[in-house]
Amino acid sequence: MSKKALLIIPPERFNEDELFQPKAELESNGIDVTIASTKTGEIIGDYEGKATAEVIFSDVFASDYDVVSVIGGSGTNDHLWENQELQDYLKQAYTNKVLVTGICAGAVTVAKTGLLTGREATCYPVDVQKDQLKANKVTYVEKHVVAHDDIITGDGPDGAKEFGEALVKALS
Repeated sequence: MSKKALLIIPPERFNEDELFQPKAELESNGIDVTIASTKTGEIIGDYEGKATAEVIFSDVFASDYDVVSVIGGSGTNDHLWENQELQDYLKQAYTNKVLVTGICAGAVTVAKTGLLTGREATCYPVDVQKDQLKANKVTYVEKHVVAHDDIITGDGPDGAKEFGEALVKALS
């Protein structure tokens, strides 16, 4: 049975590199990818790129996937950071042994669940994100990818391909 990934993007202004590079890496390794958001349909990215959210994340079971990833972009700060339903969803995924991951602002979303408390993670190297990690008792590390056995974080567009590679490696 093939592996499955759920990539969660904000309902507007996702980062194209952070979505499309890991998605390509996963798909080229035979992993089925589903794009989810807080709404379905076409979503416009930070740079006018387009993606289609096939499902609303809360309408599918995280346990049906091998990895759940929160994608960054300027919309992630506005729509996903304080989304309690998403935080609960990520915690449930973690409890069900699903690999929980986040890139850029998505890493902050993961940190806000408390799952990274006392651990190292990365995010986009701007104060607003690094401060959020610290506020959630997470140690910021300046690397493209920080991979634990159960949670992976990525820093942003520059590390998006490496983030995708880390997801593939963790699933193999």
